[in-house]
Amino acid sequence: MKFHWKVLLWMAAGVIVGLVLQAATEGKAWAGGSFEATEGGLELVSAVKGGPLDRSGLSVGDRIDAIALGSATLARRGDGSGEKHWLALGSPADFDAALAASSIGELAFLRRPDGTEELVTFAMDPNSSRAAWIEPFHFIANIFLALLKMLIVPVILTSIVTGVAGVGGMGDLRRLGGKTFLYYISTSLFAIVAGQILVTVFHPGTGAVLGLAPLAEGGVAPDESFLGVLERMVPPNVVAALSDNGKMLQVIFFALLFGAFLTRAAEPHRTRVRELFDSLFHVVMGLAEGVLALLPYGVFALMVRVVAKTGYAVFEPLLLYMAVVVGALAIHALVTLPILMRVFGRMSPLRWAKAMAPALMTAFSTSSSSMTLPVTLETVEKRGRVSNRVTSFTLPLGATINMDGTALYECIGVVFLAQYYGSAGHFELTLTSQALVVVMALLASIGAAGIPSAGLVMMLSILAALGLPLEGAALLLAVDRPLDMLRTVVNVWSDTCGAAIVARTEGESGPLEAG
Repeated sequence: MKFHWKVLLWMAAGVIVGLVLQAATEGKAWAGGSFEATEGGLELVSAVKGGPLDRSGLSVGDRIDAIALGSATLARRGDGSGEKHWLALGSPADFDAALAASSIGELAFLRRPDGTEELVTFAMDPNSSRAAWIEPFHFIANIFLALLKMLIVPVILTSIVTGVAGVGGMGDLRRLGGKTFLYYISTSLFAIVAGQILVTVFHPGTGAVLGLAPLAEGGVAPDESFLGVLERMVPPNVVAALSDNGKMLQVIFFALLFGAFLTRAAEPHRTRVRELFDSLFHVVMGLAEGVLALLPYGVFALMVRVVAKTGYAVFEPLLLYMAVVVGALAIHALVTLPILMRVFGRMSPLRWAKAMAPALMTAFSTSSSSMTLPVTLETVEKRGRVSNRVTSFTLPLGATINMDGTALYECIGVVFLAQYYGSAGHFELTLTSQALVVVMALLASIGAAGIPSAGLVMMLSILAALGLPLEGAALLLAVDRPLDMLRTVVNVWSDTCGAAIVARTEGESGPLEAG
């Protein structure tokens, strides 16, 4: 609990410092370009490379005749449709007045004379005093994000190879393993679908003011069919795939194949390579724990940077995002899993939850499925009366690959950020992209380590596969700790339900009877 409080305290400190900087320093919205009057409107005469106007899709020489402010509220209706309040632009002073009336991070529409529109997200003036004060925190936040990026490939590769190779050697438990895998994959998919439905219905990221730079045109991988995605999964060069965070599909595909064929290798090579990857996995997990130990300071720097830019505006979409995650977790834990317990386990979900209370409380306090595992094993065996034969196989495996809450969280987080970048321009969350999110959330949750905030590292791999900036995941760090505690409870709750259901299908009468 000490670490949780440390994260929350540093987050609160970051919010306070950000608000102080916003109140005590000068900062204003910045468009990054200039206009001159022309017939029927304004003509763009200069645009700073990488600035808001440059990212909007406008080019020097393009014309606009009106601007609509406050469009974030309109965009949050779902697709940006709705009546816009257009302000005619007859002189550069008109645009400057509209810019002065807007806030940093706000979305606005620019209308061309032909009626087409471009979306722009106003940034902070880089020459303002506030920007100078924010720069040290910006540097620290970027360093922390770089450390997270550093973990993506080694965590994905070692965890998946180790997991697949370890499971593949248990030939005598093939029937038990088949039931366990079917349960784990099914519940993870149920969780992902629940999360995707809720985040699609409520659109927490659409029109949000997050203070993140929008995508530049052409900055995303081109859309392709699902068959194209499958084709892109096969790495023509494994070394090149391992050196590029944007090729996570190829890394996952290679790791799955490598782990599967490792189980078929002759001795002594099979044992040697498996032990090598197991050792690498433990070293990488130690490295990940070391990086995640810096979480309080990364959250502090991030909150200072974001709050100083946007003020309270950033909290509305983040609170809505948190509500969607909590709602989806509640649906999965209180509806989906109890139904499975009733139908396949023939047990009372309420009685089972009461029996599992020690494991669930430990999961909430540690945010770690792995650290909770000893308590989970003892609770399921002694209080749930499931045999050691079942628990010794299902629960350690579940702590490694069954991450229902993590899969749900990754899906919602990625779609939330995709909605933001979609509303800010030049990204479209197609059905193919959503299917890709589902598949990668499932695979990434299998590879997610049972340590606090490891799911966030896996989220980076999905964002990279979609061609989205990884900066957005760092923003979600600010509210990750309470969500991490809740999703770990869901992970462990699903593990215990799985052990009980598998025990029932194996003919055991020990687990609690339905009541």
